[in-house]
Amino acid sequence: MPTRRTREYIAAEQAGLRVQTLVRLRWLAILGQLAALLVVHYGLGFELPFWPALALVFLSVWLNIALLLRYPAGARLNENAATFVLAFDIAQLAALLYLTGGLANPFSLLFLAPVTVSATVLSPQRTLALVLFTLALVVLLTMYHRPLPWYPDQPLELPQLYIFGLLMGLVSGIGFTVLYVLRIAREAREMATALSAAELALARQQQLYALDGLAAAAAHELSTPLATIAVTAREMRRICDRFDGVPDEATMEQLREDMELIAEQATRCREILARLADHRAGRDAMLAVARMGALLEEIVEPMRGPDLEIVMHVAPEEGAEGPEPVIRREPGVLYGLGNILENACDFAESRVEIEARWDDERISVTISDDGPGFAEEIMDRLGEPYVTSRGSHAQMPHSAVDAEEGDFNVGMGLGFFIAKTLLERSGATISIANRPHPEHGAIVRIDWPRAAIEASEAERRLYGHESRGGLPSRPTHAPHEEEEPS
Repeated sequence: MPTRRTREYIAAEQAGLRVQTLVRLRWLAILGQLAALLVVHYGLGFELPFWPALALVFLSVWLNIALLLRYPAGARLNENAATFVLAFDIAQLAALLYLTGGLANPFSLLFLAPVTVSATVLSPQRTLALVLFTLALVVLLTMYHRPLPWYPDQPLELPQLYIFGLLMGLVSGIGFTVLYVLRIAREAREMATALSAAELALARQQQLYALDGLAAAAAHELSTPLATIAVTAREMRRICDRFDGVPDEATMEQLREDMELIAEQATRCREILARLADHRAGRDAMLAVARMGALLEEIVEPMRGPDLEIVMHVAPEEGAEGPEPVIRREPGVLYGLGNILENACDFAESRVEIEARWDDERISVTISDDGPGFAEEIMDRLGEPYVTSRGSHAQMPHSAVDAEEGDFNVGMGLGFFIAKTLLERSGATISIANRPHPEHGAIVRIDWPRAAIEASEAERRLYGHESRGGLPSRPTHAPHEEEEPS
């Protein structure tokens, strides 16, 4: 269940009408209304209730000033206040149209503006209420209104059938526009939430990557002083074992030197840990790049188990020559490949295959399983947020806060979206398919331009790898076997 903080965040997101934006739009509407009244009354010389209409315009001016005095410019109105303000705009426009010809006035089309804003920022329930309010006023304007300002010697009487056509056109226009904007706004919010979840996943992966490098650096740096402490402690124990009776001065001096050495090495360990804990300390350079096979093995290893066979093949394309690529260990690539592999392991019956291929131009990784494969009804939509074959979307998060507080990967259709987004950011192209009949299972192919993820010559030299021409080709991997510890 979302927490109170999450619900408050969602409510603030839904009532996201900024006062500054609303005030600026209303100033434009006020200037347009004033210009129309002045041109019609003084420019064209038409008779109309000028002063009552002008009073309605200045009522909008008063509301704008009240909003500026009541709220800071960057504040956002809650749903109640936003609904009231938009309802006022609809009523003010209806009153102006009543004084100037009703639906026969060409400016009746402006009824679309408030309901469109509502569909963008308010909930569907509030939008429906404003639409019904607008339609009620539109129907009343067809029956009750003042004459349209026109030349006194050429009275303008529009046929009732034409007025009815204007009514139907306005009603259908409002309905279509609101439904269209509601759908687009909902998809935009879903995409924004899903992208926030993707950014969150990448941030978590980067933190794990940094911890991985920190642990490796700590093990490397602390190995020497800890070995010294261990050797010195064993030497002191041997001295104590040989000691019998009162120790001579030489023995005491040796023990003092050993104890000073232990204290010195312990201080060095503390300094190393303090340096590694500093957020400015860089990660171990040796972890910045890795061979393709080693990178895949790092992703595969945590998912191996007794009930699932994971087979990995790393080899160049048929007819291609060249050594195994050295890849930059980007957190987004690690997370994306790991997520797709995890999905394959979840759905596989007994076997998952990973195949890495390359030639002079491209690098590809294909992950396949022997599970049921992708459902045909979602095949074309896979990669969109909240598209999943795991069940209902009822628990779908509505904001980045929900995603942060819950497991947004499980059964919500976000896992594959996040993986696809992060991999595409690295330059990859993702294609999906099912195995041809009579086989069954899913196939996901990730394809990169080689230059997009391969380490440069400078990076190879910096991180201890030879140039491309000097790297030996890695043999094809057999199924994983346990190695004897060295």
